[in-house]
Amino acid sequence: MTEQANASNKRTHTGKVVSNKADKTVTVVVERKVQHPVYGKFVRRSTKFHAHDETNECKAGDIVTIEECRPLSKTKCWRLVSIDERAKI
Repeated sequence: MTEQANASNKRTHTGKVVSNKADKTVTVVVERKVQHPVYGKFVRRSTKFHAHDETNECKAGDIVTIEECRPLSKTKCWRLVSIDERAKI
């Protein structure tokens, strides 16, 4: 028997929660730096993901890790793995 059952080979992202207004759903913004193809300057790009938060424990401003999963709705195919840092309020 192999150890693949424990090892997760799904994509993960770390980002900031910008909205938790929906029930059991958080909106996470993931920022990355991409080098401009002509000028070489690094430019910030961001992507919003809708992630499943089963216990509604995330608040806006939290830094979280999300993992890819099966589609849960039309736009939601990520789930919350952990809250890395709480928002300072």
